[in-house]
Amino acid sequence: MSALRFACFFFIFSSFNSFGSDTLKITLFRADSIFLTNSYYLLAAGMNIEAQKAQIIQAKLYPNPIFTADINAYDFENGKALHVGETGQKFFQFEQLIILGGKRKAEIEMAKTNAAIAELEFQDLTKRLKFQLHSDLFAIGQQEFLLRKYNQQLALLDSLLSAYQVQVDKGNISLRELVRLKGAYLKLNNDRAELFRDYFETQSNLQKILQTSSVVSFEFSEDDIVHYVKAVSLDELKSTAFENHPGLLLTKQDNLWAQQYFRYQKKMAIPDINLFTNYDQRSGAFNNQVNAGISIPLPMWNRNQGNIKATQFRLQETEYQILSLQNEVSSKIQNAYALYNQTVAEYQKAVSMYNQDFDVTIRGMTDNFQKRNVSIIEFIDFFEAYNEVLTELARIKTQLVSSAEELNLLAGRDVY
Repeated sequence: MSALRFACFFFIFSSFNSFGSDTLKITLFRADSIFLTNSYYLLAAGMNIEAQKAQIIQAKLYPNPIFTADINAYDFENGKALHVGETGQKFFQFEQLIILGGKRKAEIEMAKTNAAIAELEFQDLTKRLKFQLHSDLFAIGQQEFLLRKYNQQLALLDSLLSAYQVQVDKGNISLRELVRLKGAYLKLNNDRAELFRDYFETQSNLQKILQTSSVVSFEFSEDDIVHYVKAVSLDELKSTAFENHPGLLLTKQDNLWAQQYFRYQKKMAIPDINLFTNYDQRSGAFNNQVNAGISIPLPMWNRNQGNIKATQFRLQETEYQILSLQNEVSSKIQNAYALYNQTVAEYQKAVSMYNQDFDVTIRGMTDNFQKRNVSIIEFIDFFEAYNEVLTELARIKTQLVSSAEELNLLAGRDVY
């Protein structure tokens, strides 16, 4: 039974360690570099920027002139087909639309604003993905740390179980102690299985962001976590967010576009002029007639009143959206800042309590337990408490990074 349990454990442990054959070991800096280079999400967003810039080119183009040709198909009077000679008939005309009221300039301005919006959307997407990347990297770093600890402890328990089984078979130790030890083993193994599920979910997210099929292994030090502990005031964060928050900048650009579109619709009430000139061989008042003319719609009933009024409401809507988003960002920063400060306090308390003495103590408890100087109840209580400390410390470190990165996201730039 012990051999079978050890074989199962060895298989799982080997599967975890076999990732090294196809593992992408990265630091935070290299992860950012790979993300910015390989992300299809960013490449797609970049294409949208180029597409919007192409619309600026299109807005600058003037309407093409129109050429009209009207020639005789069949002259029944003279029985001639395509009678276009000196005694026949043909008509040619050129016309050009002249855009008035600054409508073309307004279209160029709106196209430029759309390009700016596309760039802000790109920046917003980059910041959101970067937040997810950094949070997942430190999360998987802590998960890998816990998995290594769990693997070591399961190996220790397995060796203890093997030794206890021998003693139980000899009648030197109570079966109850063996069952209690097996219970500790199964609990830790279940905890490890749950952690593995979280690990693979985080692994999948990282592979998606980094566009890789390799197993991602994050290399970091405690200094990388300490880097997130900084004294920044709430007012400074709010001020930075109001200037740099991508959502706010996007809403302000929407407001600018709405202003431009409102002016454009007012300009649309100004009619454009269509200039033309033509040559008429025989159908006019006299032969070989050359004419010039102008056409213009008369703004008697339709003066674009509906569109102008609609854009007024759209403009007012964007102004309300700015105020609403400012309040939302302010509230989110305030709550995220409170969580960050709480996590920093927890982290500083935890690191002051946790040190190498814990590892020394667990080894000492194990040795004394094997020598029968410590009861099984004392050993398992300490063993479980030790694992709870490790799990809690990993949670605090992961939350510290995540809360700091969330403030970076809300502020619109790297504050921490």
